Amino acid sequence: MANYKNEVHIEPAMAMGDRFEGHIVQGHIDAIGTITDIKNLGNSYDVFIKVDKKHIGFIVPKGSITIDGVSLTVNDVNVDTCRLTIIPHTMKETLFKNYKKGTQVNVETDMFARYVAHIIKHQMQTNSLSWGEVDAINASF
Repeated sequence: MANYKNEVHIEPAMAMGDRFEGHIVQGHIDAIGTITDIKNLGNSYDVFIKVDKKHIGFIVPKGSITIDGVSLTVNDVNVDTCRLTIIPHTMKETLFKNYKKGTQVNVETDMFARYVAHIIKHQMQTNSLSWGEVDAINASF
């Protein structure tokens, strides 16, 4: 979205057989967010990002989010804003060093939140079995 002097943030993908840890992200862009504030707290930075309300439900407190390819943990979620806390190393070594109020960023929301929302929406549209009905069927065997 924004031009950071031809910089791009790339993290290597997990290879088959690697230890499974960290965030699960896909590299998709779900929304464009806008940095609304950056607060230097001394030992960390609070970064506030405004996201369209139709996407905010897929941003989960303590869940994962990816901002311009940087995988992070979400601290708080409000009506249309999320708060991230960035350590100095991440601020210095990623595109975050270029951000200021008003910067637009690419946002990948929490993959699990998207999956759960899709499953629930599909169940409601198709009148499929509820989890209670599935449990009742399992209990009968």
